[in-house]
Amino acid sequence: MDYYETLKDSDMVKDGEYGLSEESDVVKDDYGLSGESDAVKEYEVQEDNADMRIDMFLAEKLPDLSRSFIQKMIKEGDVICGRKAVKAGLRVNTGDKVCVHLRPPDELLVEPENIELDIIYEDSDIIVINKPKQMVVHPAPGHYSGTIVNALLYHCKGSLSGINGVLRPGIVHRIDKDTTGVIVACKNDFSHKFIAEQLKEHSITRTYHAITCNHVVNQEGTIESTIGRHPHERTKMAMNVKNGRRAVTHYKVLDNLNNRYTYIECNLETGRTHQIRVHMAGLGNPILGDNVYGASKCPYKLLGQALHAKTLGFIHPATKEYIEFDAPLPEYFEKLLVKLGGVI
Repeated sequence: MDYYETLKDSDMVKDGEYGLSEESDVVKDDYGLSGESDAVKEYEVQEDNADMRIDMFLAEKLPDLSRSFIQKMIKEGDVICGRKAVKAGLRVNTGDKVCVHLRPPDELLVEPENIELDIIYEDSDIIVINKPKQMVVHPAPGHYSGTIVNALLYHCKGSLSGINGVLRPGIVHRIDKDTTGVIVACKNDFSHKFIAEQLKEHSITRTYHAITCNHVVNQEGTIESTIGRHPHERTKMAMNVKNGRRAVTHYKVLDNLNNRYTYIECNLETGRTHQIRVHMAGLGNPILGDNVYGASKCPYKLLGQALHAKTLGFIHPATKEYIEFDAPLPEYFEKLLVKLGGVI
């Protein structure tokens, strides 16, 4: 797993290239780790972290980075303790100062590709798309082509916002590869900032439909927790972990499916990585087909979780009027509801 993979699930919009805003950047020339576009972070070891392996200490301080990537940084001499490069097995002591050199990722050339898009709406400022299953929003390791970004670069002829960099032009938010439904991209920086601000203020309407395992006990409710990187399984998110961020999901039952599954609607107040999947699993109702937070095998041979981004609403950056877009349920979802005895 490399640097891009550890960041591909980061939240909607973050300040700074790395999205690591928890500690201030400290550039120390006398460590020999300064760089014009590099970031250098320094951490002092507190008593409760004493005798911890340095890679585990940094995994706690830098939750967006995987342990394997941290070990790679250590191996390449990018971690300094006591003015010396360290080994992964080093145990830190109270008062130690650990300096980490975060190199900027190499820029990748993202090519336009003539991929058909299901366009719900488009004007000179935004484009709203119904994303299919198995399609990644932006390039990441293992998915350098065939993404929404590749398709947008071809369709929009380069007219996309540049705020999120070369890998994510136009992308102001995203949904998981196996989640279907509505997503908006921005064609200029003004529109990008305008919609990003609404995401930050949690004023955007985001409604999802899902099929969960088991019977959901309450007909409606709110799940509130923090969500952050899982402390041991770095590709997963978890509730109520250290360094987690506030996450709120409102849900209601649309149909009980033979008391074995439940058709639900979720409205997001916040937009954390894997939020609905983590929250429903924590409730004892993982999303059907989700082999990360639910059962490893699905009896219905689904391609990932039965989760659909159905409605997206926001204030238009140019007209300043509220607009709302709806993506119909995909065919597989409708057939699954019928098979499980639901009413569409």
